[in-house]
Amino acid sequence: MSIATPTILIVDDEAQNRRLLAVLLRPEGYHTESAASGEEALDAVAHSAPDLILLDIMMPGIDGYQVASILKANPATANIPIIMVTAHAERSARLAGLEAGAEEFLTKPVDRTELWLRVRNLLRLKAFGDLQEHSFVLEQQVAARTADLQRFRTAMDATADAIMLVSRDTMRFVEVNATSCKMLGYTRAELLALGPVALGAVTREELERMYDTVIAGPADKKLSEATLHCKDGTQVQVEVNRQAMPSGNDWIIVSVVRDITERNQAQQRLQHLAHHDALTGLPNRSYFYETLRKTLALACEHGWKVAVMFIDLDHFKNVNDTLGHAVGDELLIQFSCRLVACVRARDTVGRLGGDEFALILVMEQGHQGAAQVATKIRDALHLPFNLQGCEVIMTASIGITVQPDDGSDPDVLIKYADTAMYQAKHAGRNTYRFFTAQMNVDVLQRLDLENALRKAIEKDEFVLYYQPKVAMASGAVVGLEALLRWNRPGYGLVTPALFIPVLEESGLIVRVGSWVIATACRQIKEWQLGEVGPVPVSVNVAGRQFREGDLEADVARALADTGIPPGLLELELTETSLMVNTERTIACLRNLRQRGVQVSIDDFGTGYSSLAYLRRFPIDKLKIDIAFVRDVTSNPDDAAIVGAIITMAHSLNLVVIAEGVETPAQQSYLLRHHCDQVQGYLISRPLPAALITQLMVLRKTRHQPAASQPARQTLLIVDDDSFMLELLASQLGGEHYRVLQAESAALAFDALAQNDVQVILCDQRLPAMDGTAFLDKVRAIYPETFRIVLSGEADLEQMMAAVNQGAIDRFYTKPWDQAVLQSSIRQAFSHARQRRAALSADALAR
Repeated sequence: MSIATPTILIVDDEAQNRRLLAVLLRPEGYHTESAASGEEALDAVAHSAPDLILLDIMMPGIDGYQVASILKANPATANIPIIMVTAHAERSARLAGLEAGAEEFLTKPVDRTELWLRVRNLLRLKAFGDLQEHSFVLEQQVAARTADLQRFRTAMDATADAIMLVSRDTMRFVEVNATSCKMLGYTRAELLALGPVALGAVTREELERMYDTVIAGPADKKLSEATLHCKDGTQVQVEVNRQAMPSGNDWIIVSVVRDITERNQAQQRLQHLAHHDALTGLPNRSYFYETLRKTLALACEHGWKVAVMFIDLDHFKNVNDTLGHAVGDELLIQFSCRLVACVRARDTVGRLGGDEFALILVMEQGHQGAAQVATKIRDALHLPFNLQGCEVIMTASIGITVQPDDGSDPDVLIKYADTAMYQAKHAGRNTYRFFTAQMNVDVLQRLDLENALRKAIEKDEFVLYYQPKVAMASGAVVGLEALLRWNRPGYGLVTPALFIPVLEESGLIVRVGSWVIATACRQIKEWQLGEVGPVPVSVNVAGRQFREGDLEADVARALADTGIPPGLLELELTETSLMVNTERTIACLRNLRQRGVQVSIDDFGTGYSSLAYLRRFPIDKLKIDIAFVRDVTSNPDDAAIVGAIITMAHSLNLVVIAEGVETPAQQSYLLRHHCDQVQGYLISRPLPAALITQLMVLRKTRHQPAASQPARQTLLIVDDDSFMLELLASQLGGEHYRVLQAESAALAFDALAQNDVQVILCDQRLPAMDGTAFLDKVRAIYPETFRIVLSGEADLEQMMAAVNQGAIDRFYTKPWDQAVLQSSIRQAFSHARQRRAALSADALAR
């Protein structure tokens, strides 16, 4: 559109009218075009839109109304002013024209002045509308640009990264986003006033060179890390990605800054986790080895000695099994704290796994300094651990090796310390041991033994020996215990004490135990079908067979394969093995008991010995440990324990078996105290199946019940002088007593165990033990006996003290009056009967 020369389109079907209107408009400087019909008018407007249209109403084809309606309906031509020219002045014609969209009307013939005025006014109105439209467009463009800028700033502010725009010429910020302000603690105005130099740890020159490198360099080298200073004085570690953008004669450096503090902290945590134990925070195995290598290198350079200590908590597994793994973890945490407190800051404490800990000590005093630290650790364990309300006492076994005495290789030192630790465990735990060359020999021997045992399983080198159990009341063999033996090629029979512990520690006992059960059942079957007949056989079961094997399945398979009555198989378990995984153990034993299998507790008295578990576990028999049987006739404590076990077991309807019976005195004592069965070398050593078969058949054919002897008053005379023994026996034998003689306390204890002695006449001066001490033990074991001392050099005060303490009942001096002594012995038997009756009454009352 040209404002200087507006174009006017004249539309009329009569050429004369078109020429007239063009002539009238020419003096005003307008450019005119013409169209003879409505169709031509629409084509002309489509080709080049005029600034105004003079439109005749009455035309053939498309009339003026239709042309106006079409143009006004099109947004591209709706703003073109239309003046309708008509020969009709009727009001209806004008209304129709206004409705079609015309702005003005002229009546033919047209008045020149009116034409000019109407055309000029409409063109002015159109020009003003175009200007308004242009302003509106400009406003829309400005608004759009403002919205774009706002969206850009909003996007900048919304990002988690700080964005900073820096002018290279001024070295000042052009723009920063809200994240920049939040990250550094400044307002936007403060940052724009400060500039980038004030934020970094570099000079302006260094920053300029960095920007120039960004401008000139490739894009893949524009990522770097930096430290920025915050308003509060703190520092923040950032990763910066810089890009350069040209801006006229300047460059804008766009820096996208990311706070990598958390990432660095996460990397540090990962690094820490990679080198430290997650539970205790101590260096883990790999980091401990790395530290040890570095320490050894420094030690070699400076001539230091380095001690490596391997520490293992004793019986830690019991804590996990009884109190739970959470309590076990708490124990490890508390123990690690105590361990750290026992060493210096320069020493290293590590956790190698489980309950295994290790120390690296740089020592000036070598073995002495290491021993002091080990003692300090043991002392630190004296106080109980408080674990969720439970107080637990723990001990530790410690192995120590020293560089360069034992070696300088980290792996070797750790291995040697581990070896020494196991020696400390074998020594009874709660102690420490230094590594010695012999330990290495022992370890190699043990490895050789373990490998040989593995081959023994494959080559069927194990055999079973059997030891009889005899009923005290009848003397008949009522059962056998199957005992494992190893017939090692080139060595012969290996003592069980050497290989059974290795089987248990290595876990091989599970496979061997299964073999023992199957083999014993096959032997039971063979005896059942032969001359021996049905005989119960017991087999020992290790704790690991409960934990790692399937004992119930092993028994069920053996019984099914042989078809023997389940009652002929008995399982012997130690008290300790019963307490492992208690609920599972109880369920297993109950299932076996339901099948008819017998269950007994072996080595009773050496473990928990609790009535609570005796009631919980399905048990048929108790076996009294040999440790109590060995001195049962002479040790009051052992005698009391054996008596208590028998009484307790019988109250629970359990059969009692005493193992390790080797003397007639032991057997007699146990018989008098109502023990049900005995087992030991007195009856028979363990024998192979062929020999035990012969023994069983022989005893079966020759066994006769022992005839009961009538009860007699029995006097025991104890004196190391054989002449005095014969003299006293001859003087007192005429009283129709049964007189026994013993020349020592040991022989006297045997006589007491095998005979019902009512009165003891004892010399004060005996070898190894004086008379009053001997009789004091007799009082504890046989309280119903009447005890008399006969001495030639009696200490009156000592004798009175013994009487007052109850050790002796009477004492006489040598030489004695025979009549008086005989009378005293008769009274002593009377007192003994009264004492026995009183004790029996007390027992019945209880």
